[in-house]
Amino acid sequence: MRAVVTRVLSASVKIDGKEISSIDKGFLVLLGVHTSDTKEQALKIADKICGLRVFEDENGKMNIGPKDAGAKLLIVSQFTLYADCSSRRPGFTEAARPEISEPLYELVVEECRNRGFEVGTGVFGADMKVESVNDGPVTILLDTKDFMK
Repeated sequence: MRAVVTRVLSASVKIDGKEISSIDKGFLVLLGVHTSDTKEQALKIADKICGLRVFEDENGKMNIGPKDAGAKLLIVSQFTLYADCSSRRPGFTEAARPEISEPLYELVVEECRNRGFEVGTGVFGADMKVESVNDGPVTILLDTKDFMK
């Protein structure tokens, strides 16, 4: 799994001009699922997201986790994170099909909620407009292939 985690002051998702989800301070998470991903990867990436210490402490150091910072999460499915850009027209054969990716996406959302976070979501497979006000900016790339051995 891959996640682009951006620390935000606010973020929202709109479909057909109607806001369906929004957060204030927290993380906007764009989440991609690989064809070989399993429940294990979903649980691990949820753990990483919920534990990222990138909020500033009293000394201005990124040392506070999202829970202690009172952060909310907005998690949006993003199959294009597995784009093969070896040619000018990206291919998406590494992105999991919806029957695999949707349950794993939902598992990540559920796991984050189980850890006490308020979690907003997009609508899986919908044409969404995502807006955010980046804070910092702080953007972290997570890929389970890098931390699952």
